[in-house]
Amino acid sequence: MTPTKIVELVIADDSQELAIDAISLVTSPAIEQDFVYFGKEKNNLTFAKVDEEKRMLVSPALIPNKQIFRHDPNTDSDYYVYFSPDTVRKASELYLKHNNHHKATYQHQDRVSGVLTVESWIKEGDQDKSKLYGYDLPNGTWFVKMKIENDELWNKIKEGELKGLSIEGYFTNKFEQMQKKEFTNEEVKTALKELLSVQKVDLSIMDDAAKLMDLGNSFYKEAVQTQSNAQGGWKLSAHNYDRAIKIYEKALTMAKELGSKEAIKDISKQITIASGKQKEALSYEKKLNL
Repeated sequence: MTPTKIVELVIADDSQELAIDAISLVTSPAIEQDFVYFGKEKNNLTFAKVDEEKRMLVSPALIPNKQIFRHDPNTDSDYYVYFSPDTVRKASELYLKHNNHHKATYQHQDRVSGVLTVESWIKEGDQDKSKLYGYDLPNGTWFVKMKIENDELWNKIKEGELKGLSIEGYFTNKFEQMQKKEFTNEEVKTALKELLSVQKVDLSIMDDAAKLMDLGNSFYKEAVQTQSNAQGGWKLSAHNYDRAIKIYEKALTMAKELGSKEAIKDISKQITIASGKQKEALSYEKKLNL
């Protein structure tokens, strides 16, 4: 039996604005925790008796180290994802930093108005106020309090149709993030200079170009893997294909300078393949509005 994969998700360095784009009111929250709401029908909260309808709800948005089930339709495989306490805290900060406290959706589909996050906090100890609402969740949990002025949504909350919150955002596999490295033009020039200085001029271009091809291939393979992981990977895939193509082009220039027809042919072919993959990723990215 194939073991189910468990993946840690992190915030991509180049996609921080997309980390938490919105919070969705849903029937089945991914973190498996229902929210509690303030209203004249619900007046048994331990901190006070509510005698007027306030149209507020309190809920965890992210729970650190909580394994969340996911299914990848591209590979027909099941897996789990989780977020570290540091990622949860960073996500909560970016959510407010980029002014997303007024963005909300219904069942991860339609953007809705009349929903505003009025409080956001991280649980830091046993005396945290989340206990007043009946929650006993780990330290590091991100909580939000939301004001619901949308009549239709409030009725769905009171009727029990909507039970909790789920985040919407862009995260990436931690392993992929660690493997990703930007190479500046200066770094590439230095690498080429070192290659030419340690190799004799009469050596085959394939000895030199192979090293550049290996570098390009590392980005190419990473892009292929990222593309297959999730819909959110299309943007990162296109970025990595672009980096692979730039490396290949430098190798092609080197091959042309040394007049190796075989190397020129092989590298040109790889550029064509990577360019096609990049166009495909950009096309999907545009369709998904990532």
